[in-house]
Amino acid sequence: MTRKKEPIEVLLKPINDFLHKEASGGILLIIFTVVALIWANSPWSDSYHNLWNTYISINTGDLSLKLSFLHWINDGLMVIFFFVVGLEIKRELLVGELSSVKKASLPVAGAIGGMLVPALFYVFFTSGTEAVNGWGIPMATDIAFVVGILAILGSRVPLGLKVFVVSLAIADDIGAVLVIAIFYTSQISISALLAAAVILVLLGIVNKLGVKSLIIYSTLGLLLWLAVLQSGIHATIAGVLLAFTIPVKARINTKRFSEKTKDLLDKFNSAGEHGENVLTNENRQTDVMAIEENCKKILTPLQRFEHGLHPWSSFLIIPLFALANAGVTLTGMDLGAALTSSVSVGIIAGLFLGKQFGIFAFAWLAVKIKLASLPEGVSWRKIYGGGILAGIGFTMSLFIAGLAFTDDSLLNLAKIGILTASLIAGVVGYLFLKASLSKTD
Repeated sequence: MTRKKEPIEVLLKPINDFLHKEASGGILLIIFTVVALIWANSPWSDSYHNLWNTYISINTGDLSLKLSFLHWINDGLMVIFFFVVGLEIKRELLVGELSSVKKASLPVAGAIGGMLVPALFYVFFTSGTEAVNGWGIPMATDIAFVVGILAILGSRVPLGLKVFVVSLAIADDIGAVLVIAIFYTSQISISALLAAAVILVLLGIVNKLGVKSLIIYSTLGLLLWLAVLQSGIHATIAGVLLAFTIPVKARINTKRFSEKTKDLLDKFNSAGEHGENVLTNENRQTDVMAIEENCKKILTPLQRFEHGLHPWSSFLIIPLFALANAGVTLTGMDLGAALTSSVSVGIIAGLFLGKQFGIFAFAWLAVKIKLASLPEGVSWRKIYGGGILAGIGFTMSLFIAGLAFTDDSLLNLAKIGILTASLIAGVVGYLFLKASLSKTD
């Protein structure tokens, strides 16, 4: 008999349907970005900036953390997002599209070109001025927006292209973080870096010992985040590093899982009548809990982490991240003069033109010299479209701009350039890929 749905299930059905659609995360991201821009340019703009600049302190013994709400999101919650992405990349490296050396080499080659060429474009337009220090701004790719747009394009996007673009964006962001640490960080704590290295080694040892407890990896991951945060290097790199230490072996094999589950189901069926409420049958309760534990054992820690954190990352962390970072005040600016300044032109040229040219050229070269190979079902037209999309610098570019420029006038010009370039790259990249996906290559 078909079970009658509870009233709450009927009420929540539209929400559940939305959350299970592939494009939902991207739609939420765009909505929160638009809200942030409207809020930051409204009569209540002060409340927007005051909210994110509110400081929150956590004091535990000798440890004291005092960060603004904005930094708790960017340096805290975003670590979880990078952790999830790192898990996805590790899975693809082991059993997916990146499992061969040639396929794995392609996004790395593209990322290198997507960092070097935009920086050269920017230096060309700003050489000889104090603004040249912002050369790192167009090197960044905003992975949140890129993933969001790919999600909006839906299932038509080949898996190989998704993996290429996400892998490229991750490599790009790691490169940007290294640039920040080396060139835009005033102080680096050697002791904190050593502590992070020790924790990372400990995570590797725990993995080799066969430990599968999510609690242990979560605890060590938190310590790793604290160490990286205190080191002066951007804290999100801790998420990627942690992901690569998570085990990919299950506690039991498929044969043992099948046999054990069958035995438990037989016990469950013989413990009472069909239709009986499990609440009244203690033996069946025990069998159900044993089946649940058996299911946990067949899933690897990587799968369990990814499955548990992915919804939180897509539907809470990323939209909140966009809301906190996308609100740039545009009122009171001479947009014409701003758009034609060397800073803005350098950033627009770097992000929109430099990214697509650098990614495509270096990826093509890697394939030409047989260092890499194209993913299955992905044409050069789609690779080029992914390169255009990677020109969305946005949040990370804004972050680097804040480190590169102490002069507010230069910073405002940089923000205009970043917003313009990211908008152009997003729209053109989306339309280009949409047209490419409708054609047979």
